[in-house]
Amino acid sequence: MSKTMIEFFLPIVPPTVTHQAKELCAYMKDGKPHAVLHDSAELKDARAKLHAHLAPYRPAEPMTGAVRLVVKWCFPQGDHRDGEYRITKPDTDNLEKMLKDVMTDLHFWKDDAQVASEICEKFWAERPGIYIRIESI
Repeated sequence: MSKTMIEFFLPIVPPTVTHQAKELCAYMKDGKPHAVLHDSAELKDARAKLHAHLAPYRPAEPMTGAVRLVVKWCFPQGDHRDGEYRITKPDTDNLEKMLKDVMTDLHFWKDDAQVASEICEKFWAERPGIYIRIESI
């Protein structure tokens, strides 16, 4: 089995909205209250932004088998030192959820359950963006 590796850097300001940004839509049906959660406009915009920037890097065929996903979220540094770890929200698990959902939609792999190993870090950076490496393991 040959090893596959994809590596790239998206020079964008990473979205800070996460998959949890939902709007509650309440309504009455047959005299009973109902509620449905919908993606917020901000969440839809963030997904679209990620989709547009990730699309050029998708593989010709989805990766098969176990994969390792390495992601480095580089946020605009502001008053922080370049490379300083970001220890404020959003949480890395929430950032990764939306990213993996979009990558699944783009067929980087068949199912994000294939991501058997994850390394995720978030930093303040002089050069904002998202570094991504996907490799078969």
